[in-house]
Amino acid sequence: MQHILLATDGSESARRAAEVAAHLAHVLGGKLSIVTVEGSITKDMEQFAGSEGNLADAVEGFAAQVLRQAREIAAKADVTTVEVRTGWGDPAEVIIEMVRREKVDTIVVGRRGHGRLAGLLLGSVSQKLVSLAPCTVVVVP
Repeated sequence: MQHILLATDGSESARRAAEVAAHLAHVLGGKLSIVTVEGSITKDMEQFAGSEGNLADAVEGFAAQVLRQAREIAAKADVTTVEVRTGWGDPAEVIIEMVRREKVDTIVVGRRGHGRLAGLLLGSVSQKLVSLAPCTVVVVP
């Protein structure tokens, strides 16, 4: 595991995934890439837009905040090689494309809070990644 990709949306589950990814990168001496992918406007972004003035600035600001939090977790774990990225589109597709392009060994992602039935009906990023990713996927509860 030389290249670990943390996919984060800023949720509590994603924060726990950041801790696991940072620990793995530190222990293994690997590179940690952190990505957040926006596929739709969330309530958090709308609230952020109220303070930023417009939605475009809010989306950019929200992504920066999510990445900053994950980067701080990596710094606390003494991870030395960290890259951050943002993307737009279907999160699972963007993450899988990044995995292929950058030769990622392992994806670490949080599990969303959907129930089993809702998860089956709606799908989730973690479910799609486990099914479609060409590498190991660690799903953190």
